[in-house]
Amino acid sequence: MWEDFQQHFWLYLSMPLVAALIGYVTKLVAIRMMFQPIKFLGIKPFLGWQGIIPRRAEKMAAIAADTLTARLITTKELYNKLDPKEVIKALEEPLVRDINIIADEVIGKLQPELWEALPTVVKDQLLGNMRKEIPKVIKTFMADMERDLDSIFDIKAMVVSIMSKDKALLNRIFQEVGEPEFKFIAHSGIYFGFIIGLIQASTWMLTHSPIIMPMFGLFTGWFTDWLALKMIFYPKKPTLYLGMISWQGLFIKRRQQVAAEYGALIATEILTPKNILEFVLTGPLSDRLYEMVNQTIKKTIDGQVGLAKPLVILTLGGEKYQELKHSASVKIIERLPDTLKNIETYVGNALDIKNTIVSKMGQLTEEEFEGVLRPAFQQDEWILITVGAILGFLVGEMQVFLMTH
Repeated sequence: MWEDFQQHFWLYLSMPLVAALIGYVTKLVAIRMMFQPIKFLGIKPFLGWQGIIPRRAEKMAAIAADTLTARLITTKELYNKLDPKEVIKALEEPLVRDINIIADEVIGKLQPELWEALPTVVKDQLLGNMRKEIPKVIKTFMADMERDLDSIFDIKAMVVSIMSKDKALLNRIFQEVGEPEFKFIAHSGIYFGFIIGLIQASTWMLTHSPIIMPMFGLFTGWFTDWLALKMIFYPKKPTLYLGMISWQGLFIKRRQQVAAEYGALIATEILTPKNILEFVLTGPLSDRLYEMVNQTIKKTIDGQVGLAKPLVILTLGGEKYQELKHSASVKIIERLPDTLKNIETYVGNALDIKNTIVSKMGQLTEEEFEGVLRPAFQQDEWILITVGAILGFLVGEMQVFLMTH
């Protein structure tokens, strides 16, 4: 054996090096297959590939949303952070402007002669009364929303909608949060592969069996993938091995850093004030919101008309009066997206999504915390390990060919 080792020194030296290369390359391929390509590449349905996370975007988004809404943040919790006084302060000026415009457009259109004939003092008093009602209307509307919050805004549906539509964003969330873990997986292939390569070289020296190379290649690809994935999440508590090596799952160990990165991503990419307000206005539950706005505006107009309502109806006609209320409501709703832009800054500061998530993540158990990244690996994990094993087997066959020729 010693003579054989001396005679084929470079061959034996290459075995652990090639095994390390197999371990490294199979990990890079496995990681890439998780995220790329974003769209299916090949001939559907079976001949081709799409990244595991983009292919299962809706399911991955639902899992992420479950973790987010069940343990980190709720619709009611967010809403309770809004101070009606601050909302009134932010919305009062644009709503005053809207009332002036709407009064001219609606009343001026339905009863131009009457509106033009009204003295300026009367117009100003009428508009002034409506402006004074704005704080009361906003406060009442917010109280109505709180009582019926679940029928107006579904935070889980919003998160799922944004993540599943934007597959590149979904990829980026997992990639950025788990970047150190993905690097560890790739680098671990080198170390584990090299050690297995040393065993491979010893076995070859003893047997010279051609089956050794592909079988060790297969084992290297499979075992290093499997072990690296396990070492990311297990053990959940620091554990001493062989009396001297302490190890804790890398992802669990990085809890504070992960919480900060995850909180920042959710706050800047998903639960932004703009996205929240846009989803409230255009999401599947927006009809309920508009109905509430419609009823609030009509009640406000009726309240302003007050005792003079019979006279107003007599002057305008019942049909025209209802049309006036409807037109005013439509105009307010049309202007809502622009009006609500005025509270985006306040909403962002008040909700403080990033710090809320970071704080809540600090309270998660190890099992709950694992759920932030673990779904990315659990989906079709066996495919990644199998691909690593097949690639290792093929490289082993190539080794045999080179050695025997």
